[in-house]
Amino acid sequence: MPTYSKRSLDRLKECHHDLQVIFNYVIKEWDNTIVTGHRGEAEQQYKYDQLLSTVEWPDSKHNSTPSMATDSVPYPSLYKSRDNMIAYGGFVMGVAAMLKSYGAIEHDLRWGHDWNLNDDLEDNHFDDSGHFELIPLS
Repeated sequence: MPTYSKRSLDRLKECHHDLQVIFNYVIKEWDNTIVTGHRGEAEQQYKYDQLLSTVEWPDSKHNSTPSMATDSVPYPSLYKSRDNMIAYGGFVMGVAAMLKSYGAIEHDLRWGHDWNLNDDLEDNHFDDSGHFELIPLS
């Protein structure tokens, strides 16, 4: 069974409890790495300047404490394969839906490859296939 490295665990600990529950379940079935948890001001500005984020500090879900977003990719790093990222993202979304239905988490999850949650993976204006964020509770 795969396990997280210390670095991935440290990054996951920066995230909201619901993200920790989701990804601690995901790692049991799909080896992955946690690329980002919380993002400080300088890192967020860098991501924005490099066109790797569409929002500036402090408007990213990564900028809160705990972080309401995480970036995660399959390990070994296959994020350059669109098909693999779609399969991985679908798996993560399925895990989140299952955990919510069991009452293990409170939030719904949004994936950066389907920002509007309409299940159409071709209508995004900005693909961020490794990005997963919690949707605020109503």
